[in-house]
Amino acid sequence: MKPIILTGDRPTGPLHLGHYVGSLKNRVDLQDSHDQYIIIADVQALTDNYDDTTKVRDNILQVTLDYLAAGIDPAKSTIFVQSELPELFEMTTYFMNLVTVARLERNPTVKTEIQQKNLEKSLPAGFLTYPVSQAADILGFKANLVPAGEDQNPMIEQTNEIAQRFNHIYKTDFFKPVKGMPGVAGRLPGIDGKAKMSKSLGNAIYLSDDADTIKKKVQKMYTDPGHIRIEDPGKVEGNVVFSFLDVFDPRKEEVAALKEHYQRGGLGDGTLKVRLTEVLNTIIAPMRERRAQYAQDPQAVLKICKEGSLKAQEKTRQTLKEMKAIMGVGL
Repeated sequence: MKPIILTGDRPTGPLHLGHYVGSLKNRVDLQDSHDQYIIIADVQALTDNYDDTTKVRDNILQVTLDYLAAGIDPAKSTIFVQSELPELFEMTTYFMNLVTVARLERNPTVKTEIQQKNLEKSLPAGFLTYPVSQAADILGFKANLVPAGEDQNPMIEQTNEIAQRFNHIYKTDFFKPVKGMPGVAGRLPGIDGKAKMSKSLGNAIYLSDDADTIKKKVQKMYTDPGHIRIEDPGKVEGNVVFSFLDVFDPRKEEVAALKEHYQRGGLGDGTLKVRLTEVLNTIIAPMRERRAQYAQDPQAVLKICKEGSLKAQEKTRQTLKEMKAIMGVGL
C-alpha cells in the first residue's frame, strides 16, 4: 500500500505563492507515489468566518481551481470538502477528551493566529479547539505524512500527542506517528517585508494574479530603505526581492552575482524587480491558463469535490468504526 497523505487549506480566499512553496508543489510531486487526500477545510474556516458563510462556500470553488491549476490530478489525489464528512466531527468529539484547554492555549500557531485576527477578547471555542479537529482530519485517514508549511508543525505535534494519548488509554497501537513535510522553501515573506505572506494581511501574490497585477505587486516589494541611489551599497538581508529570487529563480549563480553587485553598489532595485517579475510570470502563467480553462465549467469542478468527498467518507467511516470498537463505544 502507498503511504497516505492528508493535507489541505481553508477556503477563505485564493491560494498564493506562500501556499505553493509551503505545500502545494510537494503535493503535486507526491501524488504519483502516495495515496493523497486533500481537504478543503470549510468547517475550520467557519471558526473565524461564522458570520460570512457565503465567503467560505464561494471559495471552495476558488481553492479547487487553484489545486487543478497547480497540477493536482483528481484521478491521483482525492479532493474533498470537510463538511461532507460527519465522521470527522464525531472523532473530534472523542479527541476533545484527550487534550486540555491549557494545552490548546499553549499551541504556538493558535496563539499567533489569535493575535493576528484580534480574537483575544472574543475567542470562539471552535477556534481554540480547531487543532483537535485537524487531528481528526489527519487521523481519520490514518495519514503518514502531512505536507505543510513550517507554521503547521505545532499542529502535527499536537496530533501525535492526541494519537499517543488514545493509544495509551485504550491500550492499542491503532494510530501511528505522523510526520510533517517542509515545503520546497522556508516561510515566504509578504511583499511588504512582513514575516509571512498571508491572505489576511493583504501582502500576497496569488496563483491567479494576472501579469499586470504581478508587476504592480513586485514594484511595491520591500527592499532596502537605505538604498536610495543606484550607486549606494544595498543590503540583501531582509530584502524581499532577493528572498523571492532565492526561492524562484533557477539561475542561482546569476542571483549570487546580483547580490554581490547590489552590496557593493551600482545595481538598482528596478532592475531586480524586472527580473523577478519575469521569473514569477514564467511560473504562474501556465497555472493561470489552466485555471481559466477549468473555470469555464464550475459545475464540473464542484463535481470533482463531491465525488472526492464520497470516496473520502468511505475511508473515514471505516476508521471511525474501528476506533469506536477499540474504545467500546456504541451498541
